[in-house]
Amino acid sequence: MSRTKNPNAVALGRLGGKARASSLSKAKRSAIAKKAAAARNAKLSAADRTRIAHLAVEARERKRKHKGKDN
Repeated sequence: MSRTKNPNAVALGRLGGKARASSLSKAKRSAIAKKAAAARNAKLSAADRTRIAHLAVEARERKRKHKGKDN
């Protein structure tokens, strides 16, 4: 049985998140993001982390190639 979320509660949650983010310094937001990334990575196997890293490198290379074509 799937549980549906109350759309009003979801909207309020978004407003609270945006308000919190705007009140934090850039350094504090960065520290929170790094902590979240570390928690996500802790759940991944070494093979998964390697696969994701390779995908990120490929995406960066594609972006550089595309950027070079525009100039």
